[in-house]
Amino acid sequence: MSSAERTRETRERILVAACEVIAEVGFEKIRMRMVAEHAGVSTALLHYHFENRERLFAEAMTHSFAHTGTELERDADSVPAAVILARILHSLLPTDPELRQDWRLWQELWVRALRDDAARTLAVDLYDQLHAWVSQALTRGIDAGEFADCDVHATSTTLLSLCDGFGIRLMLGDPRVTVDSALAVIWGTAARALGIPPEFPAL
Repeated sequence: MSSAERTRETRERILVAACEVIAEVGFEKIRMRMVAEHAGVSTALLHYHFENRERLFAEAMTHSFAHTGTELERDADSVPAAVILARILHSLLPTDPELRQDWRLWQELWVRALRDDAARTLAVDLYDQLHAWVSQALTRGIDAGEFADCDVHATSTTLLSLCDGFGIRLMLGDPRVTVDSALAVIWGTAARALGIPPEFPAL
């Protein structure tokens, strides 16, 4: 393994560890030593790659986000646009342990964004990327004739807002909301706007 490959592997291991630790204990309680121990590296090596907690947090959020984006691109050229859209909407809810961890990271980011300009800028930038994912899926379906024409920007914003609202209630364990009931409402909203069947597609 080359030096560059070792460096990438070390950074990856640190970022995965940071996501796990931040999700478990919260940003305010996290210490660099905790992440170093979880990643199996020295504190000095951790500081070599990430100068402080704020930088580590920002890159951990971006890493988590990029990983989700990579998964969403799987087979993107060989499946219907409705399936791509369904994958995106499914990934925007805490539907499995990994996505629940992502949601805990988002919640930490929201809290920090209320008090910190850098965190607020990061949150807005990540939301812009989420909006782009949804918008691209809608545009693809419209261009392919799978979806009826619609206001792509407004529809994307509505779907993201529904995912946020239901996601919060799912994270809180609201007994009146399940993943299936949330997806039914979200997909029903998409179906009405796009002229597609109301049944959530198989992923």
